[in-house]
Amino acid sequence: MQTDIDPRNLIGRKALDRNGTKIGTIDEVYLDDATGVPEWAAIRTGLFSRDAFVPLEPSELVDGTLRVPFERSLIKDAPDFGVGRHLSPEQELQLYHHYGLDISAPSEPDLTFGHIAGTPDPEAP
Repeated sequence: MQTDIDPRNLIGRKALDRNGTKIGTIDEVYLDDATGVPEWAAIRTGLFSRDAFVPLEPSELVDGTLRVPFERSLIKDAPDFGVGRHLSPEQELQLYHHYGLDISAPSEPDLTFGHIAGTPDPEAP
């Protein structure tokens, strides 16, 4: 999905599955903790009476409607974590697996991750 769109502009838009069947309306948008890029949409589904999380990548915004490239039944069966709370890394991993999306882990660990500001950097020369 294009990443330059304001996530607030997604809320209230309709969402369709891969066949063009209405899933529901976007209720909330979740951003990636590290990048701030919109990553997940919580879609309020009338038929399922809950919010279903769908990945914004590889979804597309077409003519003001979010087109999600998955079957409605798969979306219906997505793990339900409730809305209004932060998604944990474990919950995100469950969602990625549910949708069959590959998450490539970096080949080298990020040695600067977790460095506390104001303390000496152990990697600095």
